[in-house]
Amino acid sequence: MDKNELNEARTNPEFLKYLEETRVSSMENKDISAMYETLDSMLVLGLDEEKINSLYEAILITAFENVEKIVNENKKLDLVDNNLLYVRAFYEHAIEKWSYDNFDGAKELVFVLANIIDDEILEQALNVLLVVLAKNISLDDFYETEVNLDMNSSNEKYGYFLVDFKFIPNKFLEENKELLQEQYKKLQPLLDA
Repeated sequence: MDKNELNEARTNPEFLKYLEETRVSSMENKDISAMYETLDSMLVLGLDEEKINSLYEAILITAFENVEKIVNENKKLDLVDNNLLYVRAFYEHAIEKWSYDNFDGAKELVFVLANIIDDEILEQALNVLLVVLAKNISLDDFYETEVNLDMNSSNEKYGYFLVDFKFIPNKFLEENKELLQEQYKKLQPLLDA
């Protein structure tokens, strides 16, 4: 969207009414797909921050409730349909914690996520993040120096996640094997709870 289209959308009463109705309805129905669609639109348009925050909170609650149900059934999350959105919410929450230098909180979420997903590429990327978080490297520093911005994964499902690095993930994980094992041992009680 260019500036004119954005301005038109921001000032179109019918569209704004539709967005608000969808926001309220999606939250009431705990429809994570509609919630994310609305959230993304509201963010692009720079709409009411309070409504954005309440919608994001509803997304997190919905995601965490559904992840808990899936995990309690001894299943793992694939990156398909709503499961992808649950993983996205969990991941974004971890990244948010990391952005505020809450390394331990981010590490816990990344660890749990790495153990409840059924996707090798994302699991490997999460293990990379776990090592980085254990080293207390800030999100900005890591993003600026180690994330490969020129290479975007060809698979759309990875669009929400950092999976492309300026190093070879397998080699990085092998070099940091002891630290990763130490983190797994330390964080294991989170999965046993």
